[in-house]
Amino acid sequence: MLMTAIGLMSGTSLDGVDVALIKTDGRRVSALGPTGYRPYSDAERSLLRQALAEAGQLTRRDDRPGSLGEAERMVTLAHAEAAANFTAQHGIAREDVDIVGFHGQTVLHRPAQKLTVQIGDAAALAKAIRVPVMHDFRAADVAAGGQGAPLVPVYHRALAQSLDRSGPLAVVNIGGVSNISYIDGHETLIACDTGPGNALLDDFVLRVSGQPFDAEGRLAAQGQVDEAWVAAALQHPFFAAPPPKSLDRNEFAALALPKLTPADGAATLTAFTAGAIAGIVPLLPKLPLSWIVTGGGARNLSLLRMLREKLAPASVENADALGWSADAMEAQAFGFLAARGLKGLPLTYPQTTGVVIPMTGGRIARP
Repeated sequence: MLMTAIGLMSGTSLDGVDVALIKTDGRRVSALGPTGYRPYSDAERSLLRQALAEAGQLTRRDDRPGSLGEAERMVTLAHAEAAANFTAQHGIAREDVDIVGFHGQTVLHRPAQKLTVQIGDAAALAKAIRVPVMHDFRAADVAAGGQGAPLVPVYHRALAQSLDRSGPLAVVNIGGVSNISYIDGHETLIACDTGPGNALLDDFVLRVSGQPFDAEGRLAAQGQVDEAWVAAALQHPFFAAPPPKSLDRNEFAALALPKLTPADGAATLTAFTAGAIAGIVPLLPKLPLSWIVTGGGARNLSLLRMLREKLAPASVENADALGWSADAMEAQAFGFLAARGLKGLPLTYPQTTGVVIPMTGGRIARP
């Protein structure tokens, strides 16, 4: 049965809430609908950063000490506003929406401790928008021994099925953390986090310039890469581990740059992200012939240039060039995952999260 699903996503880049509508049967994507975006204010972003810092002390996923309770209320309200504005703008009646996929905001992800925490009150959101809400997508996988991430590969595979491409391809999503989906035909799907995405760069640029990110990679384009620092940083044991694997946004926050100019620091951290993505290639069954880049990093021209250099002779292209949406990809994915969860279809697999058997996931909150 074809369903109309709306996906909501607030990623580790902390920029805002993405909204997207798709039509799907949970296996294939029949149509991509409109997309929307509700940015976080500076105050909201600051609150989320505070919550992320305090979440490091959590030992139970339902605890909300300190700023976490306030941040959860803010996240819930922001998502309710994003959904309401989106449906009003596009004339979508709530009774025409079968399910909303709500990821919430990840504030801690430590799968080795079977602990993954996403803040956001799904019950309150369902009551506010008066549509059933699928949420808590990662918990079942983590409880069963999986990494709980990445979740988007099944959606990448559904999109890739519509492409006429020979040989393996990789979809790389560059948010706060970077992750890839390696797709070779209908059967082979391998996924993992590759390491830092925009998080280290965004945090650095905010410190040195007050700007939330390096727009189009312009600051990095003016700098020189500290190649020795990048080579040393890539010795972290995470990079040598085979997929599947995942990590927390702040996994590499303790890495300290030497005294560099803002431009050189931005160039160096951008090269670190590119090097981490390229470093996954020897761990894959075959060399991908093409790389499709999505997420906020797809807008960073310096990062795309570095990826093309490191991944040659494979092609590297922005997802937008294929008629996909680099910006709304993850929101679309959570609409797709919500439809799959409703049908009890697997969201994760042994080769995407390391879980022992294919796992469905998500819980429903009803209005």
